Amino acid sequence: METGIDVLPAILAAAFLLGMAARTIGLPPMVGFLVAGFVLHEVGVRPTEGLAEVADLGVLLLLFTIGLKLKPKMLAKPQIIGTAGVHLAVWAATMGPLIWLTGLVWGGMFEELGWREALLVAFALSFSSTVFAVKLFDDKGEMNSVHGQTAIGILIFQDVAAVVFLTTAGGQVPDVWAIALIVLLLVRPLLFLLLDRLGHGEMLPLFGLFALLVLGAASFKLVGMKPDLGALILGMLLADHRRARDVADSLIGIKELFLIGFFLQIGLGGIPSWPVVLTALGLVGLLAFKAALFFALFIAFRLRARTATLGAVALATYSEFGLIVGAVAVDGGMIGEDWLTILALALAISFAVMAPINAMAHGLYARFSRDLRRLERTKIDAEDEPMRARGAQIIVFGMGRLGQAIYRRMAERHSSRLLGVETSSEKVAELTKRGWNVVHGDATDSDFWARASRTTATTKAVLLAMPEHEANLYALQQIRAQGFTGFVAAMARYPDEVDLLREAGADYALDLFGEAGSGFAEDVEQKLTEQGLDALFEPAPEVPVAALPDARG
Repeated sequence: METGIDVLPAILAAAFLLGMAARTIGLPPMVGFLVAGFVLHEVGVRPTEGLAEVADLGVLLLLFTIGLKLKPKMLAKPQIIGTAGVHLAVWAATMGPLIWLTGLVWGGMFEELGWREALLVAFALSFSSTVFAVKLFDDKGEMNSVHGQTAIGILIFQDVAAVVFLTTAGGQVPDVWAIALIVLLLVRPLLFLLLDRLGHGEMLPLFGLFALLVLGAASFKLVGMKPDLGALILGMLLADHRRARDVADSLIGIKELFLIGFFLQIGLGGIPSWPVVLTALGLVGLLAFKAALFFALFIAFRLRARTATLGAVALATYSEFGLIVGAVAVDGGMIGEDWLTILALALAISFAVMAPINAMAHGLYARFSRDLRRLERTKIDAEDEPMRARGAQIIVFGMGRLGQAIYRRMAERHSSRLLGVETSSEKVAELTKRGWNVVHGDATDSDFWARASRTTATTKAVLLAMPEHEANLYALQQIRAQGFTGFVAAMARYPDEVDLLREAGADYALDLFGEAGSGFAEDVEQKLTEQGLDALFEPAPEVPVAALPDARG
C-alpha cells in the first residue's frame, strides 16, 4: 500500500467519512482528518510524495489568502507587537527551566536535555499554528474581527522570529540575491493593472496561482528564503487592490481541498512508542499556561475580555513552524531525533484538543463573561470598544456591496433608526465620512447580544448581510443562543443555505440569486410596459395539438 494509486482511494474515503463524522457531532472537520491520518497509519498506509506536495501547496494557498486580506499597517499595533514579543520571552524564560528541571527530577525523555537544549525545545513550542487559527477564523467568518486580526498579526510576528532563527542557526541561509526581492515592489503596479483587466473567469484563479507559486514561493525559495514567507508577503503586496478579495474567493475551493492533505499528513506520522507519547502528552498539558499567558497579555494591552478569550484559545496550539525549528535542531545535532517525533505528536494532539474547545469558545465566554469582564482594564483600546446600538431599532451586519445596498434602501424610510455594523475599521471610517451611521463591531459579540436580549433594549430587527454564508450562519446561532427574540433576516446564495439559516432561527432567509432573477424579470416587465410593449404579457393563444409539428420529423 505504498503507491499513490493504491493509497488514494483509502485516503479519500477515510478523510471524507471521518471529516463528515466530526462535522456531524459539532467538531471542525480538521479533527476528522487528523483521526483519519492516525487510522490510515495503523492499517499500513504511509505518506506518499504526492500527499506531501498537496499538503505544502495547501499551506502556501492558506498563507497567500491570509496576505490578500492583510495590510502591513494593520500589524503595527502595540497589542500585536507587544503581546507577541513578551509572550515569546516569558514562555521561553518559564518553560525552558521547567523542561530542564523535569529532566533532572523525573528523567524520561527529558533527561537527555541540557539547559540549552531545553531552551531550544521551549522556543520551538512557543509558536502557534497559523494553519489551525486561520482555518478556524475562516470557517466562522471572523478573519476581520478584532481577535482574528490580532491573532493573525501575532502569528506573522512568530513566523518572522522563526525565519530569523532558521537563518542564524544554519538552516536556510538567504542568498545575497535576496535583496533583489525588492523588485516585487516595482512590479506591484503592473500586477494591479493585470488584476483590473482579468475579468471574472478562469484567469482570476490562474493569476492567483501564478502570483503565489512563481512570484511568491519560487522567487523566495530561489534566494534561500522560506516559500511560506514568500506566499504571505506576495498576498500582502496585493491586499490594497479592490479585487484582492475576488482573487482569494476564486482560490477557496482549491485551498480547502489541498489543506486536507496537511492534516492527513500529520496523522499519517502515526502513534510512536509509549515514552514518546507520554512526553508529548506532558507538553500538551502546557497549553493551558500558553492560553492563560496570551489572555493576560491581551488584557494588559487593553483588549476586552471577549477578544482576549477568543484570541487566546485560537493561539493555544503548537505550530508546524515548531517542527521546522526542531528539524534544524536535529540536523545540527542540538537535540536527538526522538524529539522531532515528540514535537510532531504534540502538534497533532494540540490540534485535536483545541479544535473542540475553539468550537465552544463563544459559548464558554458567554457563560463566564461576568467573571472575565472583571479582569478588563478600565480603559479599553479604541478599536476594541464594545459595540453600542445607539438607539437603533434596525441593524445591518456586513457593509460590503450587498450590505451597503440594503442600508441605502432602508435609509430612505428608517434613517433615524438604522445602524450599520462592519468588522473592517477602514470601511467604517470610509462610510462614516459619507454621513452613514456605521460602527465597528462583530455580529457574534455576546456582550452586545446579552444587552440586546433585554426587554428594555431598542434593537428590534437584525439583517445579516455578510459575504460569507458561514459568517451569517454562525452569527445567527450566537444571536439566538444569547436569547435575542427580535426579528432576524439573513442572506444566502443558494437554496440549501436558506434552509440552514431557517433551521438556525432566521425569521426570514433570502436566496439572493433566486430573488435577483425574479427582481430582474419584474424590472424588465416594467420597462417593456413603459415602452408600450405590454402586449407581450398577454396570454399566448392555445395551439391545437394536431397543428403542432411532428417532433419525429
